Amino acid sequence: MNPMPELTPHLKQLRLSGMLESLEARNRQAIESKLSHLEFLSMLVGDEVARREQKKFGIRLKRAQFRSSKTLDHFDFERLPNLNRSLIHDLATGQYIQEKSPVLIAGPSGTGKSHLAQALGHAAVRQGYSVIFIACSTLTQSMQLARATGAYKRRFSMISKTDVLIIDDFGLKPIRTPHDEDLHDIIAERYERQTTIVTSNLDFTEWDQALPSNHLLASATLDRLRHNAYCLLLDGQSYRTPKISSKIAV
Repeated sequence: MNPMPELTPHLKQLRLSGMLESLEARNRQAIESKLSHLEFLSMLVGDEVARREQKKFGIRLKRAQFRSSKTLDHFDFERLPNLNRSLIHDLATGQYIQEKSPVLIAGPSGTGKSHLAQALGHAAVRQGYSVIFIACSTLTQSMQLARATGAYKRRFSMISKTDVLIIDDFGLKPIRTPHDEDLHDIIAERYERQTTIVTSNLDFTEWDQALPSNHLLASATLDRLRHNAYCLLLDGQSYRTPKISSKIAV
C-alpha cells in the first residue's frame, strides 16, 4: 500500500512543507540505500529544520532593509591598507554582539563605511540576530512620524529591542531638537543591552558637532556610544572616483 496520498494532506495540515517537498526523493534514497526507519525520519526532520531556518533567514534579511547584498567577501581591503583586517573578521564572528559593544566607523565619503556596516549586518543576520539598517535622518524622522500617528511606543520598542541597529550617515546633517532627543533616547535605551553600529563622515573628534542644539545631550549620547566601542577609521581612496574617458573629442 502506498502511503503517499494519505501523508501529503497530513503534512500540509501540520505545515511540514520541508518534509513534503523532499518526501519522494528521500523515500527513493531510503529504498536505494536500504536505510532504517530512523535514518529516513532523521533526514526528513533535517529537511524541515533546514527549510524553516532558511525561511527565518529570509524574514530577518528582509526586515534588515539593507541597501544591497554587500558582504565582507566583496569588501576591497586593498584600498584601506591601514585597516585592521583581523579585527574586522573578529567582529564578523558576532562577539561584539554578545558583548553589547558599539561599533563606530568613521572616514571620508566613499571609503566603504556603509559597505562594511552592512557586511557586519549580513553576518549578524546569518548568525540568527535581528538587524535594522537605517540612515540617521530617516531614523529620527520616522520617530517623529510615529509620534504624530500614535505609534511612537511601538516604534521605539521595536528599534530599541533589535539585536543590531545600524545607523548610517550620522552627522551628515545637523541633528536638532526634537530629533536629537529621540536619538538620545534610543541610544540610552540600547546602552549595554543591545548593539549599535554607527557610520559617519565626521572624524571621531567631531561627532559632537552633529548634535549642535544641546551640548549636554550630545555629551550624554556620545558617551554611551563610545563606551567599550570598537572604533574603525577608514582612510583610503574613495570607491566613487569618477572614470576618466580616454577618448579625445574631435
